Amino acid sequence: MFDVLTIGTATRDVFIKSDAFKVVHDPEHLEKLGFKTGDAECFALGGKIEIVKPEVTVGGGAANAAITFARQGFRTAALMKIGRDEAGEAAIKTLKKEKATALPVFSSDKGTSYSAILLSSIGERTILNYRGASEEMQKNEVPFKKLKAKWAYIVPGRIPFSVISLIVAHLKSQGAKIAMNPSRHYIELGAKQLKPILSRLDVVIMNREEASYLTGIKYEEEKKIFRKLDELVDGIAVMTDGPNGVWVSDGDCLFSAGIYKEQKLVDRTGAGDAFGSGFVAGLMRKGRPGTRFSEAAIEYAIRLGSANATSVVEFIGAQSGILRRADFEGNKRFKKLSLKVKNI
Repeated sequence: MFDVLTIGTATRDVFIKSDAFKVVHDPEHLEKLGFKTGDAECFALGGKIEIVKPEVTVGGGAANAAITFARQGFRTAALMKIGRDEAGEAAIKTLKKEKATALPVFSSDKGTSYSAILLSSIGERTILNYRGASEEMQKNEVPFKKLKAKWAYIVPGRIPFSVISLIVAHLKSQGAKIAMNPSRHYIELGAKQLKPILSRLDVVIMNREEASYLTGIKYEEEKKIFRKLDELVDGIAVMTDGPNGVWVSDGDCLFSAGIYKEQKLVDRTGAGDAFGSGFVAGLMRKGRPGTRFSEAAIEYAIRLGSANATSVVEFIGAQSGILRRADFEGNKRFKKLSLKVKNI
């Protein structure tokens, strides 16, 4: 049995960086064009843009989370659908190098998921994504007999809802705890359709934009968004808010925390995966079987998730900066974090 099973995507990530990629903040006009955050990354139409040497890495939610859990010392496996190609082989080799077990499902006709990341000089990015094999996983392809774990961390991408529902039911029947970071595709299904899954999860993690879409509450009204999110989630509800920190509720207490300041912002890719998997790794380490998570366990989980995310954004790619246990617990930089707790 594994300590934790990650479920989702593995991708080939290609980072393209240029000073010509400009970040524009203009809520008044951009929101009318469909940009809810009021931000956009822009470059000249029809121009020829100079870039630095592209960097090629392995990414994807399941692979990224698996690296976190493996580096934190947990017996880890990753279930993902990939193509029979060099990119898929790279994902398997990367997991093996990190001492995580790959549980690949191979596509007969589509390639491994591929992302081109347009990276600005200030570390902000836009991701162009080819989903390929990752969105095709079918019920009869899932190796249920191999899915034995104490915890599962699900980043579903566009894996069919019916398949994820079966996986959740299978893992729950074994007594596993389950965390999920729903994708935009899942959030767009709506709260009503997601409720049967949300009610069975122990941890749900979303960023503020995702939570805004799911709850139907304006992005600017973060407190209302979180209160509604807390109503939808029976387990621990987590809402991340980038540089503004994180909100966490266990149904009894509301935790709010800032972030660890990065030494240099290089690339935000993978920050969400790093926080979510780091948070769950913290609960796994400090939680006691058969009991509710203590305040101390949740506070530790917030610190580990925040530290992991901060370290990741200091490197290009979603995995280079992922922390090992000693990197976190032995580093004075991550000992303290601005954190408040109050009763709900």
